[in-house]
Amino acid sequence: MTDRKNYITKQGYQRLKDELDFLVKVDRPKVVADVSWAASNGDRSENGDYIYGKKRLRQIDARAKFLFGRIDEAVVIDPSTQEQQDKIFFGAWVILLNESDDSKHAYRIVGQDEIDTEKGFISWVSPIAKALLGKNLDDEVKVETPGGLVKFRIIDVTYHG
Repeated sequence: MTDRKNYITKQGYQRLKDELDFLVKVDRPKVVADVSWAASNGDRSENGDYIYGKKRLRQIDARAKFLFGRIDEAVVIDPSTQEQQDKIFFGAWVILLNESDDSKHAYRIVGQDEIDTEKGFISWVSPIAKALLGKNLDDEVKVETPGGLVKFRIIDVTYHG
């Protein structure tokens, strides 16, 4: 898929496995049963249940194939084993102070399959994460944003789940 490592937290890895398990053991068998029932109703060319079911099966199979690949390529990182608690590595929760307006921003550096901006989960390959990785508590970082260069001070680093 890509030359880039698929780093992921234990929680993110489990979510991928849970989604794959649901698709394979619950969702797909139900859709197969629905398609079989729809096919038994006769003319398939105008049978909406059959046509939709076949389309849904293709979607499920495509997603399952993608998940199989991502799980196979995953490099699971357990941030709780991080020894340097004041240094930013993959899995860290980081609180930043925007020095221009005193606003605080909380982020967790996670894998690409775990991004959730509403929770503050950012990819380790994002510009802000790249600026943070390897930095220490109280360091100042500069990040190029669409609005221009922003200076942040790292005010907290933790490695909780």
